[in-house]
Amino acid sequence: MSSSLPPQAAPVPADVLVVGAGPTGLLLAGDLAAAGVRVTLVEKRAQESNLTRAFAVHARTLETFDARGIAEALIATGSFTPGVRFFGRGGVDMTRLPTRFPGVLLTPQYETERVLEERALKAGAVLRRGAEVTGLRQDADGVDVGIRTADGATETLRAAYAVGADGVRSAVRKALGLPFPGKSVLRSVMLADVRLDTAPPGLPAFRGVKEGFAFLVPFGDGYYRAIAWVHGSDLPSTAPVDFEELKAVTRAAFGTDFGMHDPRWTSRFHSDERQVPRYREGRVFLAGDAAHVHSPAGGLGMNTGLQDAANLSWKLAAVLKGTAPESLLDSYHDERHPVGKLVLRVSGAIVRGVLLTSPVTRRLRDTAALAAMSLPFAADRGALVVSGIGISYPAPPGSHPLTGRRAPDLPLAERAGEPTRLYEALRAGTHVRVLPREAGAPPQQEAGVTTVTRADARRTALLVRPDGYVAEARELG
Repeated sequence: MSSSLPPQAAPVPADVLVVGAGPTGLLLAGDLAAAGVRVTLVEKRAQESNLTRAFAVHARTLETFDARGIAEALIATGSFTPGVRFFGRGGVDMTRLPTRFPGVLLTPQYETERVLEERALKAGAVLRRGAEVTGLRQDADGVDVGIRTADGATETLRAAYAVGADGVRSAVRKALGLPFPGKSVLRSVMLADVRLDTAPPGLPAFRGVKEGFAFLVPFGDGYYRAIAWVHGSDLPSTAPVDFEELKAVTRAAFGTDFGMHDPRWTSRFHSDERQVPRYREGRVFLAGDAAHVHSPAGGLGMNTGLQDAANLSWKLAAVLKGTAPESLLDSYHDERHPVGKLVLRVSGAIVRGVLLTSPVTRRLRDTAALAAMSLPFAADRGALVVSGIGISYPAPPGSHPLTGRRAPDLPLAERAGEPTRLYEALRAGTHVRVLPREAGAPPQQEAGVTTVTRADARRTALLVRPDGYVAEARELG
């Protein structure tokens, strides 16, 4: 694929070409455009999709959206649930998280995409739908990406950098010739959008039994997404869904199918666990499902991809503006690849627990999970990891303990016309220097840095990156 590109058409005014207009690509493109970077986003789908797989928006993602001024718009499209249940009474309670968003927002993925697309286009990103990637090559100065449009025309787009955010079947990853090692965990999972006569208690509703598992979550428009799997099923993804079989496994799991009827859409999918060995190949990067894919257990997939985008976007912008060395881009792989590996372990452990079939091992699982979650330390640690709040990045030896950790939303000293909390200050898209209030007079602003004063009595000074992680910390006095 990398060698067969059509002749280059008129130069495309893009510093970054993002392939894939799912949540990861849209957040990345919006960040870059907001930073003044010329960005073109290409998407194979000719139209927006009203189908969805991801529903859970975790606290760290909502903090990321808050730092961009779009959290409230997304929250208005869904509803909060206090946590995530995995099996039996085992699960993770998010209500004690140290965040403005202690819970899980349930909203269809298409709503997340809509909010992110509106932001990206408003910031100046160029979106080209119906453009399929046909080839890719790179040189010392840039990347050429061949595309075929909906009418069959071919052209080559050029940019300084390219990012493949085009999903598990990533054309960009394939063009780079990168392996995607791993294995299939669940085969022939059934999906359906259905109506119910009776709403399940405790939404989202999930239950695994020896026959399989069933999951129900509301769209908010009267329909529910039903996800179900029958133990031992090995039908191909192209096989039609047997609606009676879907209802039967739902009854086995819950004791009722809640009067399930009128499916408006059905499909099957295979759930894999895979991760690309490296997230950067020269001037090309991989993010989201193009870089890592795992089971839907815990609702971690979309959220992990969005954090990939938040990590990469400010680094690309800084390098393109000449305010950071090109070597900064290597830290994207160094920071995000271990997170992808962690998510694979966590979601893998959850799904393997769900798939246990022996009554004895299932009882042991339920007992162990309930006991672990009754311990405050274990319960809090589980919530921090699943929500993303507890994710941190490596720090140099001898660094302050806060370096590399997610910055909390600190209250700031009240000054007319200025932000009142840290995540409002992050909306400038710059680093934010947080000084103790004893610093006295309003601090002098630095180029590319927003300087604010904390409202509390702590004497810890912070330099917070645009993605909300602490770059530097030191104690004053």
